[in-house]
Amino acid sequence: MMRWVLLLAVPLVLPGCVARTAANVVTLPVRAVGQTADWMTTSQDEADRNRGREIRKQEKREAKERRRAEKAARRHPR
Repeated sequence: MMRWVLLLAVPLVLPGCVARTAANVVTLPVRAVGQTADWMTTSQDEADRNRGREIRKQEKREAKERRRAEKAARRHPR
């Protein structure tokens, strides 16, 4: 008797699962293209962050070179 109740309940539950799965299958290509486009492009925030990082690295290199030149000037005054 319990088996029959379960068998009768399964078709009532499955259409929701089938519809959700069908919707996921249909929207999958759209989501995949969107994700690929996101990976391939750089947002303005990312570009700003990367540019700031490059500027800080350049400033660090210049400061290091300036310290090196000052140290050399102290060793060998002209």
